[in-house]
Parts: sequence; C-alpha cells; structure tokens
Amino acid sequence: MRFAYLLRFRLLAGVLLCWSLLAIAQDTRNVTEPHIPAICITLPAQLSAESNSFGAAGENKFDTSRIQEAIDHCAAGQAVELRPDGGHNAFLTAPLALKPGITLLVDVGVTLWASRNPRDYDRTPGSCGIVDHKGSGCKPLIAAVDAPASAVMGGGVIDGRGGEKILGQKETWWELAGRSLEESSDPLNQKTKARHNCPRIVQASHSDNFVLYGITLRNSASIHAVVWETNGFTAWGVKVDAPHYAHDADGIDPGSSTNVTITHCYIRSGDDNVAIIAALNRPASHITIAHNHFYTGHGMSIGSETVGGVSALRVYDLSIDGADNGIRIKSDVTGGGWVHDVAYQDVCIRRVDRAIDINPAYSTTAHGDNIPVFRDILLKNVRITGAGHIRALGYDAQHSLNIAFDNVAVENFPREKFLAAHVLFTAGPGEAFLPMKGDDVRVQQVSGKKTELINCKNAFEPYPDGPVVPALRTLPEPVAASLNP
Repeated sequence: MRFAYLLRFRLLAGVLLCWSLLAIAQDTRNVTEPHIPAICITLPAQLSAESNSFGAAGENKFDTSRIQEAIDHCAAGQAVELRPDGGHNAFLTAPLALKPGITLLVDVGVTLWASRNPRDYDRTPGSCGIVDHKGSGCKPLIAAVDAPASAVMGGGVIDGRGGEKILGQKETWWELAGRSLEESSDPLNQKTKARHNCPRIVQASHSDNFVLYGITLRNSASIHAVVWETNGFTAWGVKVDAPHYAHDADGIDPGSSTNVTITHCYIRSGDDNVAIIAALNRPASHITIAHNHFYTGHGMSIGSETVGGVSALRVYDLSIDGADNGIRIKSDVTGGGWVHDVAYQDVCIRRVDRAIDINPAYSTTAHGDNIPVFRDILLKNVRITGAGHIRALGYDAQHSLNIAFDNVAVENFPREKFLAAHVLFTAGPGEAFLPMKGDDVRVQQVSGKKTELINCKNAFEPYPDGPVVPALRTLPEPVAASLNP
C-alpha cells in the first residue's frame, strides 16, 4: 500500500485544466427554450381515466389509429394536439411512429395511456413480454426513427403502466424485468445475462434535433426516454416519475449522440436518472446536463457501455436527493472505453448511499479487452451530506483514474471509508476531500485563490405536483379542422 501526498507541488497545468474543462466542450448549439408549433389537427379525448384502470370495456377502446392518422396527415413543423373534452381526459394507444418535423402535443390535464398487450409491441411474433437472452423484443410506445425535428411536448402525462399486469400474464412489466435479474447467473455479464423484453415510452434514433418539452413521462415498463445516434437533442422541463423498485426504468438516456442538452428536468426513477452510453465506434460527446433535480434512482451516470468513448460532458447546477448513487461512472472490460473531458460543477448531494462512485470493474466476472480509462475528470463546487460510501478507482497502474477535486466537501463522512486505488488526484485550489489511504494513490496539490464552499441550503426542491413548464399553452385555433372519428 502506498499513499503519497505531494503537498508543495504546484502544477500550473492542473489549474488550466480545471478552468478549461468548465469553459468549453459542452453542447455546441445555442439552446433556447422550445416553443409549441402551430396546431395541425386537434383530437378530443373520448375516454375518462382518473387512475390506470379503464374497466374491461374501456381497455379495448384504442385511439391508436386516429392519432397515427393525424400524425401522418400533418405537414412538417406542425403539431397533433391531444386535448381534454368535457369529462373526457384520456387516450389509450398502442405504439405510434412520429414523422419528420411532427410534434405530438399532450395538453395539460390529458393522460396518454400505454397498451398493456405485449402483442402490440412485438418486433417479431411473441418477442415482447418475455425473458430471453436477446432483449430488444419490444417496440417503444412512441418511436422517432429517421424523424429529424420531431418532438413530444405539452403539460400532460404519458403513462407506460409498468406497474400493471401484462395482459394475458400473471406479472407486471416491472416484475418481469425483476425476474430477468433473478434468472441471470451474473446480471452484469453479457454472456450469462437474462434480458427482459419490456417497452420504453419514447425512443428516438437518427432523429437530429429531437425535443422533449414540458411532458411528464410516468411508470415506463423500461427506460422512459432513449435517444440514439442523434445530433441535437433537447429535454427541457421534463418530469420522469417512477418508483424506486421499477427495475431498469431509467429516466433519460442519450446514447452515442452529440449536442445534447437536458435542462430544468425533475427525475425520479427505478434506475439511472440519466445515463450516457457510447457503443462501439459511436461516441457520445458535447453534452450539457444543467439546472436539474434528481430524486430516487441510480444517479447521474456514465456507462456502463463506454467503448465508443464519452467526452465533452458538462454537468452543473444539479441536486441529487435520496438516490442510490450520485456522481457515477461505471464500466468494465466487456464494454469499456475512454471517458475524458468531463466536469461536474455546483452539485449538491444528500441522503445518497454512494455519493461518488467511479468504478472500472462494474462486473467482476466480465471478460474482454476493452479496458475502461477515465481521465480529465473534474469535480468543482460539490457538497455532499449523508453519504454512505465513496469510491474512486482506476483500472490499474497503467490505466489510472485522473481526477481533480476543487471545493469538494463531504460532511460527516470518515475519510478512511473513502475507497481509492490507482488514482492521480489534482487537489485545489479550493477544499479537496481526499482519502486517507489507498493503493497507488497520488496527489498533486494546486495553488491559487480559494473560494467559499457551495451553499446547498436552497438547492433541494420537492418533486413538483404539476407540469414544470406551467406557461405551456396551445394555440387558440388549429390551422386545420379538427379530425373527428
């Protein structure tokens, strides 16, 4: 065991690194608050549902065809509006496909409910609603494939009904997902992992400038929103709402995408609140996660698949309250890769079991030669209270973790419980909470002007009851006649 403090080592390059990480390399777009486009077609609700039950008759009254027909008949740059009508406030649908430039607008007071019939989501006959070793057997509820400038907006709710029983089966979507975990000999090993086949609410792929605005995504059977290989994605004022036991119900996952902004969102989930992944030869870069609040879930995550490389990530003005994890980077030799040029600034964390968790051996039984390498990671103005564990690990001496702590304070946590190995810490100029022991741990002390610790007194907000963009309004008149059945 060795632990070397280089207390008088002043590294100008370290200072420059801290500031350069904050100054550049986030979403390169000029991102502004989205706006609701002109209404093409207005569809009035024909169902009423105060809860998730329609009764035996109502469960068969689908709105799929009229919503899809409206989407198909609108011109790019316009919206299909789902609005309440008297005592009717609900729509029931099987999977929908967005067209380029089309917005699905769910008004305040409206809930769009997902079908519970697995056959509606089948990619191949019988592929959805089962556990196998393939996965990906379900279509999403709302798909945007090669649909640039499409969007889902409005102050309403889209509910995936993950906690309800799958039609014709004895378990809920979440129970099926949990069973896949139980049936895996090692749930993190790709060779032995059993996979659930449960539908996501929103999935966009190859759809540049895709937008989620003001919408509440609730109780997804799997991940709430996935964006894949897309240049330009904005999530603004989105709420994600799922219980902590909703297995694999991530909040928002941008995968192998560039120019991403997730802002003014409130996310509580059963898995990662936000997870950034990068598949082979498909990097994820230029990503901004700003002005958000996370609650239950697995935290602000990178990984576990990073083989394509993750870089140019900026996370700032974030509160994490009551999650299992806080700042998290996870990978292993099955799908590891370079993660670098990543900065977290002005982050308040409380009541989180593992407030900092950087782990290149996410699966201890993984096989492969894709070694995770985490470099140029910065934590600046981070305050943690009520942590259970802290971990910062590099893979080995040749693939060490390089991380800078500047004004990082951890309250009421013993330093000797900070697990670190194969790490080069750059400390300062502000306070730097560092471990008292560790294998192959080195410290480079940086001098400079110290600043006050971040004040987290007003950082934590209760999860909001209604839409977080209350000014969302539809235009008073549609530009085309309403499409009625």
